[in-house]
Amino acid sequence: MEQNLLLTYLLFTPIIGSVAVLFFGKNQTKFIRWFGLFVSLIAFVISLIIYFGFDSSKPQFQFLHQVLWISSLNVSYNVGVDGISLLLVLLTTFLTPLTLLSTWNAIEKNVKMFTFSMLFLEAGMLGVFVSLDIFLFYIFWEVMLIPMYFIIGIWGGERRIYASIKFFIYTMVGSLLMLVAIIWLAVYASGITGKFTTNLLELYKVGPTIPHQIQGWMFGAFFLSFAIKVPLFPLHTWLPDAHVEAPTAGSVILAGVLLKMGTYGILRYCLPLFPQSAINFAPLISVLAIIGIIYGALVSMVQTDIKKLVAYSSVSHLGFVVLGTFAMTVEAVQGAVIQMVNHGLSTGALFLLVGIIYERTHRRDIAYYGGIAKLVPLYAVALMIASLSSVGLPGLNGFIGEFLILLGTFKSSVLNSWWYTVFAATGVIFAAVYLLWMYQRVVFGEVKNPELKEHLTDLNVREFVVLIPILIFIVWIGIYPSTFLGMTEESTKSILQHVSSFTFDILK
Repeated sequence: MEQNLLLTYLLFTPIIGSVAVLFFGKNQTKFIRWFGLFVSLIAFVISLIIYFGFDSSKPQFQFLHQVLWISSLNVSYNVGVDGISLLLVLLTTFLTPLTLLSTWNAIEKNVKMFTFSMLFLEAGMLGVFVSLDIFLFYIFWEVMLIPMYFIIGIWGGERRIYASIKFFIYTMVGSLLMLVAIIWLAVYASGITGKFTTNLLELYKVGPTIPHQIQGWMFGAFFLSFAIKVPLFPLHTWLPDAHVEAPTAGSVILAGVLLKMGTYGILRYCLPLFPQSAINFAPLISVLAIIGIIYGALVSMVQTDIKKLVAYSSVSHLGFVVLGTFAMTVEAVQGAVIQMVNHGLSTGALFLLVGIIYERTHRRDIAYYGGIAKLVPLYAVALMIASLSSVGLPGLNGFIGEFLILLGTFKSSVLNSWWYTVFAATGVIFAAVYLLWMYQRVVFGEVKNPELKEHLTDLNVREFVVLIPILIFIVWIGIYPSTFLGMTEESTKSILQHVSSFTFDILK
């Protein structure tokens, strides 16, 4: 297998698989399920081959493959990965087969179109992470909206139409502004280089030289699009609706991967392309991130629906990622990158666990449960590990990311105030309050409802297979994080050196 074609094979595996699904008959439900799982596993294997062939000592993009696509506009199919994007590619290919396996019994309506949507969605997400052409990136960014819209709108809950339209409109508005900025940036570059280009690596040289006032507008357009996707306070209002109404598979992918596209976009595009504007706006954005951390945690405390509680916790946890990114120290950005993965694993596990009991009881209200440890002890243990991971307990993955972000923020010369760290740290305390309180009310005490004894059964073999790999990585990252931090260190330093070289060594 040629190395420079590996990313293309990875990208086209789910695309070809999703198209192939359309040729199966609707009555071939079982075969379609197995086929979708098989295709997603092939993508995972290819991503592992890329991982083992990746040289983490080099900050440059690797596995590059470029083919001229639209010659008149100098637009190329151009893909490649560095340590940061590879980590998110692995997260995507890891969660997708587990998500498909989790829907084995939950999705009964139109399995063919659901499998098509999931595979197509995987291709869109992978495309966002590996694109090195800004036009190609935008296409994948927009294409990914369509399958997610249908996953929420067709297989979601009672208010699924409202939630899917709200999700689509929010994201689309931000994306259109980003498109304007992409065109503006490419045209500006053509005035300097003499040719219209959408090659990201060439734009990295041009973007920082743009006059500060123009750069500020471009930064704002890009950042708004990414901030909606994160979602950053106060642009978060689409998220609880989308999460609550989405089927379990949709919630896992939405929390696990889709939200990371926003934080990845900030790190890959906003910082290197517009470094001066990123530093100018860093204090304001960091304040919004901290408001999101505290607000998301406080709103989670008063939720009566378990799924809504986990949804609002995402607003809080991703506030940490944004804060770490704009602190612009190696520790903070490393923490932000690993926290993207941590959130995908811990919140993905929580949504899977909520989905498991919802399949059995069709209830998500916390007050309905109580004492379930006596009925489903294995489930209670899995929920405990996922909850403590989300809290940030030392020894589990959540602690590593939050510790690095707080440490890096404290040392940041861009933010230059320890108050950011103090206020952000309260989010860790609040997380312990709402998650442990939820766990206590659901798991401990006496069994309140006799119905639970009839309907609630412990984890079956399929559910074990879905949860165990996630729980293994939750512990693995917590105990030995350098497996993953080592992958991203050189790429992180490269981005920060690029930013500092265009901002008169503001960064230390």
